[in-house]
Amino acid sequence: MKGTSPKAIILITTDEQRFDTLSAYGCEAVDTPNIDRIGEQGARFDNAYTASPWCLPSRCSILTGCYPHRHGAYSNFRKVPLDPGIPNLYSSAKKAGYKTTHFGKCHYEPVRYGTFSPDATDECPETREYYLSLGIDHLALQDDKNVSIWQYDDYSRELDGAGFLDAYRAEAWNRKDGGVFKFPGPKEWHPDHWVGRKAARYIDAWKGEENLFAWISFSGPHYPIDPPDQYLDRVRMDKLPPIESREGEWEDNGRIHYTSFNGKGGIDGCGYNEENACSAYDESYWTKMRQYYMANVALIDDQVGLIMESLERKFGDDVLVIFTSDHGDMLGNHGLWGKNNCGYDEVLKVPFLVKGLEDKGIKGIFTERIQTIDILPTISEMMGSESLQVDGSSLQKIVAKGGYEYTLAEGEGFYCIGDGRFRLIQATVKQSEKTVREFLDLENDPHGYVNLIEDPDSAKDISRLQNALLEIYTQQLLP
Repeated sequence: MKGTSPKAIILITTDEQRFDTLSAYGCEAVDTPNIDRIGEQGARFDNAYTASPWCLPSRCSILTGCYPHRHGAYSNFRKVPLDPGIPNLYSSAKKAGYKTTHFGKCHYEPVRYGTFSPDATDECPETREYYLSLGIDHLALQDDKNVSIWQYDDYSRELDGAGFLDAYRAEAWNRKDGGVFKFPGPKEWHPDHWVGRKAARYIDAWKGEENLFAWISFSGPHYPIDPPDQYLDRVRMDKLPPIESREGEWEDNGRIHYTSFNGKGGIDGCGYNEENACSAYDESYWTKMRQYYMANVALIDDQVGLIMESLERKFGDDVLVIFTSDHGDMLGNHGLWGKNNCGYDEVLKVPFLVKGLEDKGIKGIFTERIQTIDILPTISEMMGSESLQVDGSSLQKIVAKGGYEYTLAEGEGFYCIGDGRFRLIQATVKQSEKTVREFLDLENDPHGYVNLIEDPDSAKDISRLQNALLEIYTQQLLP
């Protein structure tokens, strides 16, 4: 890389992608050579953690380098949009002389859930104006698959013009298929194909004298799980990993996801069947869901390939690229799908690959625990931006320290703090009106089947994690 400030800084994110769905992390069901190559040429982090198991808080943490309790946008559902006055990736890049661009999903303000109709797509220009107020110079908006169907954005307007919006809306509102279906149109009109195409073409046409910052934000493989038909053959069905679950796990009504599995809701998947229970799904459903999800990952990998080719043609090696996801998905493990209130690795652990920091010592495979709040300080340091008060640290600095002793994920009524072995989780389960706590020993129980919150032998470690949580929270109060 030439100089200290790369000509282009590119953040590529997916939505709700598990870390183990890339070949780089051992996935055999689908090939992801283009995404993998970022880590092969640069670095792969094997223990990267999200700041939240919900889209909005997680994305705002990536954007600001702060935990949700600090930036304030802690909920997908309450009216708590990110304050444009808080320094973020876009504003920092602008100050450093970069043209700021965004392609795909933003979701920095809550969606108007429950106000949309299956018969129409609404006008909502204020959403776009709000996103631009955060410091985006050029925005090609595809603001989540569902959201593009519910309210017009750049993608759904073009999709409507091409004649495919009505069919896509009808499929997405059809709950009988459990949110899993084939995209009802040519692959070129799939949301993730659209985002990749827009970004690659913009980079190819780039003639700017200033430097380029781009956040390329795919809304897949987040549900609805909707790959184009031709991608299904890319999945090796015999290589789909077995579902991790235990008979009788959800007989204990003191577990956070008791209602998610047995009924009355609690996690995303409950809304896709009449029983409002993940237990209603059978083995054939889980197999289909995971096949379609993996097919969507293959589609995204193709698009990342196009983007990386465009970057190489335009900028050569004078570019920093980071690839990650906002959070993962249970995908049937523990008999659940979705991510709400989850303290499992399937949701909290995310893929994290970076290329362009080799001269800073970030080359190869790293096992140190990092967090997605490290993205802003890493990018700011490379841009030569002013130092910001954030919770994260640059990758160079956090690796030098040996990684985080404790990682934190949080959101409305939820926190999860862990030290690599033990994990303390608390969630307010609205459906049962209970606040539930769990303590997991992931060394002796890697999948977190047993709740040790009442175990006397665990009291010392529970207290230690509680104290660590308190220390993180009180940091905000220090001068």
